Amino acid sequence: MSSTWFLFVVIAVVVLVALLVTGLLVARKRRISLDAQREVEEKPKGGSYAASGGIALAPGGEAPEHPVEDRPETDGQPAVGDDAAVPRDSAQRTVRDVKLPEEPAPTPVVEEIEPATGRMERLRGRLSKSRSVFGSSLLGLLGAGDLDEDSWQDVEDTLLMADLGAATTNQIVERLRDELSRRAIRSSAEAREVLHEVLTAQLSTDSERAVRALPHIVDGKKQPAVVLVAGVNGTGKTTTTGKLARVLVAQEKTVVLGAADTFRAAAADQLQTWAERVGAEVVRGKEGADPAAVAFDAVKRGVDTGVDAVLVDTAGRLHTKTGLMDELGKVKRVVEKQAKVDEVLLVLDATTGQNGLMQARVFAEVIDVTGIVLTKLDGTAKGGIVFQVQRELGVPVKLVGLGEGPDDLAPFEPGAFVDALLG
Repeated sequence: MSSTWFLFVVIAVVVLVALLVTGLLVARKRRISLDAQREVEEKPKGGSYAASGGIALAPGGEAPEHPVEDRPETDGQPAVGDDAAVPRDSAQRTVRDVKLPEEPAPTPVVEEIEPATGRMERLRGRLSKSRSVFGSSLLGLLGAGDLDEDSWQDVEDTLLMADLGAATTNQIVERLRDELSRRAIRSSAEAREVLHEVLTAQLSTDSERAVRALPHIVDGKKQPAVVLVAGVNGTGKTTTTGKLARVLVAQEKTVVLGAADTFRAAAADQLQTWAERVGAEVVRGKEGADPAAVAFDAVKRGVDTGVDAVLVDTAGRLHTKTGLMDELGKVKRVVEKQAKVDEVLLVLDATTGQNGLMQARVFAEVIDVTGIVLTKLDGTAKGGIVFQVQRELGVPVKLVGLGEGPDDLAPFEPGAFVDALLG
């Protein structure tokens, strides 16, 4: 009986303790709630932006229509750390609407250009590869005194290896035999003099060697000279066009460049760079535009602005592609509706040798080539291509490229060229 009574007492104590703890917790929670309600009721009208978690609340928990408190501002701009005075429902600019200040385009710097006169003399050192064939081998053979048939065969082989071609080589050998015998040559110096005369005479031509880039007067109005630059891919047409512009500018001529190579976007950009370096203007079209239309626009621009010359860079094309070659003929025909074409310069890579000569023949059939530009002449031991291309086409070499520098395009001078070959 006593144990049962003791169990009831323990249970009663546990129940009383539980009720006491529960009452304390409920009382504490009610006190916290009352304190929070009193704090809200005592808050001043308008509230605080920071205390309300970023939204200013009016009594009763409703947001006011406009900010209650005036904020300092200058020219409609909010002060740092304060609310904007501009209503929040006004139009807002996005990041895309904000335009950054545009930097002025840099003014292209026109470069100083070397005088075109005498460039062959200054660049003769670039022909060291060709000189190794002509200078060392040929002069060594001719300066040995009386030559037997084997020695003359060596002379002939040396000329053939230099890409002079069979017909040109036969003419030179016959002339050398006659001169050496008639003058009784016995020294290398005398042999060099004879060889210089024979080679220079072989390069002579009745055709005008200067590039025709002077304006005409037509019906009392100045008309620019028009020069088309053609050739296969990779020969250096665009670079040649830019370098030729430098030559003309150095001679105080005004120039417009036509970017008619519309199949290669880089060609127009490259020509633009060349033009900026000399202060010339470029006429270009969209990528893939009709090359004849771009050429026409370039010539028209040249006529309207009264420049001295218009240089048109045409697209590179394989000489075996009939369609592309016909298109080149179209470019010339369309341009001639605006002005006469004074020059058609065919750009050949001197390092291609006989293949370059085959290209020249096809181009000459499609378009009336008036002059040859031989590029990369400093990179070949076959400088004789100059002799052969003139003989085969009956067209003079007018310009030669002797390096990658901007002023490494030189007007061709036969005497200076032979001097460079012989050393």
